[in-house]
Amino acid sequence: MLSWVFLALSLLGVALTLNAYRPPRAEVISIVTFFCGWLVSELPIHTVVIEAAATVAFVASGALHHPAGWVGLGLAIVSWAALVRLAIKAQQAGAVTEAALDAGLGPAWRELRDQRLSSAGAAVVDRAQLVVPFWMRDSRVERRRNIDYWGDGTRAHRLDVYRPRHPSGPAPVLIYIHGGGWVLGDKREQGLPMMLYLASQGWVCVTINYRLSPKATWPDHLVDCKRALAWVHEHIAEYGGDSSFVAVSGGSAGGHLAALVGLTAGEARYQPGFETGVTRVDACVPFYGVYDFTNRDGLWGKGFGAFLERSVMKAKRAEHPELFRDASPMDQVHDGVPPFMVTHGGNDTLVPVQEARRFSALLRESSAGPVVYAELPGAQHAFEVFRSVRTAHAVAAVTDFLAFVRAAAARSGQAEEAAGAN
Repeated sequence: MLSWVFLALSLLGVALTLNAYRPPRAEVISIVTFFCGWLVSELPIHTVVIEAAATVAFVASGALHHPAGWVGLGLAIVSWAALVRLAIKAQQAGAVTEAALDAGLGPAWRELRDQRLSSAGAAVVDRAQLVVPFWMRDSRVERRRNIDYWGDGTRAHRLDVYRPRHPSGPAPVLIYIHGGGWVLGDKREQGLPMMLYLASQGWVCVTINYRLSPKATWPDHLVDCKRALAWVHEHIAEYGGDSSFVAVSGGSAGGHLAALVGLTAGEARYQPGFETGVTRVDACVPFYGVYDFTNRDGLWGKGFGAFLERSVMKAKRAEHPELFRDASPMDQVHDGVPPFMVTHGGNDTLVPVQEARRFSALLRESSAGPVVYAELPGAQHAFEVFRSVRTAHAVAAVTDFLAFVRAAAARSGQAEEAAGAN
């Protein structure tokens, strides 16, 4: 009996490994394939260690006394070899993101970035941190929690500030918007590897809560994000931030909201009661975001459309198509958008990667500023929620992108001052 249990678990391990390589993309099982592939694809070596320890326990208990046990052992070894290959594939994220930066910023971006704020390259991949991927602490960073950015005392309108423990002067600012399908999530849960690294390098990072559906109805979510942004422009100097450079980022639903924040600066319809508040951003960095509520390319199944209508929009797309266009970043692209860096996983089963490709192409067609698109092979949805090799390379690339945009903004400001003086 023990041998057959071992064989069954080995088959499960093989199935999880195969799912990490080529996850089925049918909408009806997309959430299952995501959860089954998420940790395995980002933590393949951890998976090998756990499975090997279990195998040793089975073997010590006599699982090889029956041929089924030997078959299970063979399958486990094959699965481990494939997992090691996944780990090697994750290392390729560095080359992929470097190529994306070259394509989007030009080959001279390394010399043109702000060297003080640029990534440490390979040093971002801290092997000690990778051993405990869910440990989200950094002694160089301090956090101020639960600051009320609206003044109404509700949990939905609070933010946290991450800043250097020993600041050296006013710092550029990054706002991060969490995901969760517009219906769940919290500011404490996502984007932490990136924010901790940026804060350790001199940035001030802000992560926000916002009202969630089904209680909230679109565009409540975007209104809250803009209110938090207006608060940042008005108050972040009190926490060591420099509001002359503010970037916005987010993942999944947060990527959708971050993109809209970047595309709709100053639009009064999304700023009720704070119409004159400053909602400009200098860069936008969405991760695996949703960019189309209209399903113009037929990438979504009926389930996602029904979810949006029922829980988020509280309206039928056929009856109010303008609402769904307004909520789609693809329909808000214009020639005055800030620099964008769009990052998506090639194995994302929750948000089709084709949507990110199309959105990035639209940005390139319309925007006068730089657009970087990084598609990471083997990456699932939410790949950068915890520390991994792929996360580290993505964080390094975002850091360099922001350092480039920051330097370009500084040069532009200096040129304007010189022109004014003349």
